[in-house]
Amino acid sequence: MKNYIYIVAFLLSVSIGYAQQTPAPKQTKAIAIVGATAHIGNGEVIENSIITFSNGKITNIGDATRMKMNTSGMEVIQASGKHVYPGFIVANGTLGLVEVDAVKASNDLSELGTFNPHIRSIIAYNAESKIVESMRPNGVLLGQVVPRGGRITGTSSVVQYDAWNWEDAAIKTDDGIHINWPSNFSPGRWWLGEDPGFKVDKGYDKQVKELEMYFNEAKTHNAGAKKERNLPFEAMAGLFDGSKHLYINVSGEKNIRDAVNFAKSQGINKITIIGGYQASNVASFLKNNNVSVFLDRVHSRPLFEDEDYDYNYAHAKALVDAGVLVALEPSGQMERMNSRNLPFYAGTTVAHGLTKEQALQLITQNPAKIMGIDNIYGTLESGKSATLFISEGDALDMRTNIVTHAFIDGRNLSLESHQTELWKRYSAKYKQQD
Repeated sequence: MKNYIYIVAFLLSVSIGYAQQTPAPKQTKAIAIVGATAHIGNGEVIENSIITFSNGKITNIGDATRMKMNTSGMEVIQASGKHVYPGFIVANGTLGLVEVDAVKASNDLSELGTFNPHIRSIIAYNAESKIVESMRPNGVLLGQVVPRGGRITGTSSVVQYDAWNWEDAAIKTDDGIHINWPSNFSPGRWWLGEDPGFKVDKGYDKQVKELEMYFNEAKTHNAGAKKERNLPFEAMAGLFDGSKHLYINVSGEKNIRDAVNFAKSQGINKITIIGGYQASNVASFLKNNNVSVFLDRVHSRPLFEDEDYDYNYAHAKALVDAGVLVALEPSGQMERMNSRNLPFYAGTTVAHGLTKEQALQLITQNPAKIMGIDNIYGTLESGKSATLFISEGDALDMRTNIVTHAFIDGRNLSLESHQTELWKRYSAKYKQQD
């Protein structure tokens, strides 16, 4: 019995030592940030700013040399020489759906089946994820949680990254439905002795037709008397009445055109291309159809041998120059870990043509606009949420993005994580040895 007590005590101490940081309490005192360079998120910069916020909302923002304010009674953060940014937003992410890839019980990434519009990612979101808390020290404070798998993967939601549970985390539930568009090329089955190179997929038209039939059936069901419940069809109703967004994973030039034309033929106007590897080839088409893009991970190699080495680095600029609304997304191998690198993806686009403020928009204002949360988040403006952070230097540069303070809805966040705890622990160990 005594050994059992010791074991329980040990496990409890370990779980406490490595538990997620407790979510920050609600803001109770007005806060003023004085002297920082404020990057508004809409292209504007205020060199010597004053920002005040109360009850989770920004109350004033302006030039400190012109705006005289009484800050008595406020908590004042002197930030001269530092930079203030809106919280960065992860588009098309899976943070909180998987904790350890090799542990099946911690993986809620996808469901079985081909057509799953009724699968809601938000109810599987783990607000206590250690991976989620590791985003905050880089200024990544908000994100879209997206299910994977199947032709129609399910319904995404938008969350903030400091919460007790998914209900607390949710900013916008069921914002859109995600589909994987069929490819008109497929690799040869090398295990059957076929040429492993890509060839025309003869089943492409059939797959598109199946998708079209499913959408038509859903539209018919939702327009009828609905004598019997059909959860998948009812989940799609928002696409047809304009309350939900359609996100389409598609990369090839022809496929992008086909996907957009398909959505338009269904009467859907809120359309975003995810990935969009060849989106710049049809940039004017996307612009004319008011289609936005969640762009492939910037830090990727080109796919084809005749493409420039910096194709992915410069892709954002090509689309921005064409007037397309663009945001960055981290999907691909190790996407959850790479979500914390979101600001550095934006920084790479600066080295390949965009201005720093244009690059900042790719991870603040633009994703907020696409997800429909720009009335509250995405920029530093009076009346909007005080979801922001202070960095000692340029937040798009990994050498200088050192976050000293971060706030979500005015709540002062802990910037500790499992990684920072280990860093402090072993730093102390080796200092003692010196």
